[in-house]
Amino acid sequence: MLVLSIGAFCFMIMAVCGLSAFISNHKHLLNVLLGLEFVMLSVFGMLSVNMAGVGLEGVFVMFFLIMAACEGALGLSLLVSTVRSHGNDYFSSLGVLMC
Repeated sequence: MLVLSIGAFCFMIMAVCGLSAFISNHKHLLNVLLGLEFVMLSVFGMLSVNMAGVGLEGVFVMFFLIMAACEGALGLSLLVSTVRSHGNDYFSSLGVLMC
């Protein structure tokens, strides 16, 4: 039981680090998306550790992986469309009136 609590604590620290990277990097869209993916990875780890004792862990973990993959594909498509339309992924070049 001690190993599970240490693992959950490590994934909690990962989530806090990912959230701080998500909040602090406002220069590039790619850095923000990488911080968001780091948060998703830590949530996946916490879900895997906490669902280890439950019989239906494969269903919940697979559902979460499917949602994370869809979120990653959506973020990547937004990044590609932003780079194609504006030439870079700086938030400073994206104006509200440009749309």
